[in-house]
Amino acid sequence: MQIHVVQQGQTLYGIANAYNTTISQIIVANEIQNPDQLVVGQALVIPVWGNFYTIRSGDTLSAIGQRFNINYTELARINNISINEPLQVGFRLFIPPKPKTSAEINAYVEPIGTSVTPALEEAAEEATPYLTYLAPFSYRIQRDGNLIEPLLNNFPQIAVQNEAGLMMVLSNLEEGQFSTELARIILTNEEMQNRLLDNIARIANDIGFIDVHFDLEFISPENREDYNNFLRKAKEKLSPEGITLSTALAPKTSSTQRGLLYEAHDYRAHGEIVDFVVLMTYEWGYSAGPPMPVSPIGPVRQVIEYALTEMPSSKIMMGQNLYGYDWTLPYVQGGQYARAVSPQQAIEIARVNNVPIKYDYKAQAPYIDYVDNQGRSHKVWFEDARSIQAKFNLIKELNLRGISYWKLGLSFPQNWLLIEENFNVIKLV
Repeated sequence: MQIHVVQQGQTLYGIANAYNTTISQIIVANEIQNPDQLVVGQALVIPVWGNFYTIRSGDTLSAIGQRFNINYTELARINNISINEPLQVGFRLFIPPKPKTSAEINAYVEPIGTSVTPALEEAAEEATPYLTYLAPFSYRIQRDGNLIEPLLNNFPQIAVQNEAGLMMVLSNLEEGQFSTELARIILTNEEMQNRLLDNIARIANDIGFIDVHFDLEFISPENREDYNNFLRKAKEKLSPEGITLSTALAPKTSSTQRGLLYEAHDYRAHGEIVDFVVLMTYEWGYSAGPPMPVSPIGPVRQVIEYALTEMPSSKIMMGQNLYGYDWTLPYVQGGQYARAVSPQQAIEIARVNNVPIKYDYKAQAPYIDYVDNQGRSHKVWFEDARSIQAKFNLIKELNLRGISYWKLGLSFPQNWLLIEENFNVIKLV
């Protein structure tokens, strides 16, 4: 699979010829809506076997081999060139695909309102062949230990048809917000806990959830050990039922990190108690904050590297956004919220406004600058094939368990093709 970045003047016809493929294959792979209007800077996934690298001034076979983890003599043999002659600038080297690694892939799906839209069901159907888990968000824990279930609709059947396990997500959401007081009750009231865990086990068995996943946020620091003990109790309850236990963890970089979001999330304890964790490594750029990448690779790496000091890599799933944001400038704190956009919507914004897509190589994230028809400046940060491949490379480098997406329903076709290219997706059912 080749990632090609569109240059000025390029057409699908020329790109297809360059990679010995067809225009229709590129259109289908990338779900291109306007084939005659490519965007400069747009990252396309080209469905061909292997990759191509164009020789630049100063390149050597040895350096290229190290970059792509292939012996330079083998690289020369494959491309029928001599190891003793200088490389010709502009020559394209063929790089064979790397062996796939095994990984678990999760995706949350969040129905909003009173019904599940056909588009959201379709998104789940398209994604589940590439998933280990499908995670409807969320069962809301009540103060008496009962649960308000999410809209499940056909999600259980979609998961079964595609050999994806169901993840039962539980949250301390009240009136749309994570509740510190509700978390305190959950973690300190033993009678309520017993009723809650009985309800969880019953529902998990009735519906067929294979994992129970606690997403408890904004917990008071004084309830840190209470949370650990509650997880021990949940593990004791669920393990005999053959159900695994997982948690969502705020993106910390040290055990002493302050703040309501962080202090009660004990990485070391969770690593010892639960089967795996999802690190929420996104939302550096968020709707109410200033424009910046949602998941810049440097901060993402810092969180994971800290987590690796507290738990084994086999228990870590990296969190990843399937969306970006469109900010209206100038940014004013407490002012207008940024609009969430899918990667496909971001490309369309660039096309309609006739602006290029730029790329921040330090953050490994694409962005767009444009002016709307009312004369207002905008900044859009989003994800593309390059940024997601950078995250996949990090997963493989650090030997992580896998990746967890928030959330389905935002079109990003290149992501699923690159999952197939990089990983053997573990199926547990």
